[in-house]
Amino acid sequence: MSDFVFGKGLYPTQAAKPYPFNFSILNPIRHWLDGLQIDNPKLARFLYKAIPGQCPFERDVILFGRKLAHIPPLCKLNPLYEQLVGLRFRSICYLVDVCGESI
Repeated sequence: MSDFVFGKGLYPTQAAKPYPFNFSILNPIRHWLDGLQIDNPKLARFLYKAIPGQCPFERDVILFGRKLAHIPPLCKLNPLYEQLVGLRFRSICYLVDVCGESI
């Protein structure tokens, strides 16, 4: 019970780690991707097209009209997944808000 703040509900006293895995080698890349500013329409369009909006590996294996298996999305196993999704979102926001394009 010592992990919880009295009177604040069930919130732990320790702050959550920003990344679920401790890949200290990848932390500089994560910080670089998180801090990357989108200020060029060509770069924003390239990132929007290059980073998929949904996991391209998720599939249903269907044979003779029956679902045999489901391959789950494996993108969450990518240690830079959150940063890439955030970068794609910032690119879309730049294109819509600054450039006035409709996506």
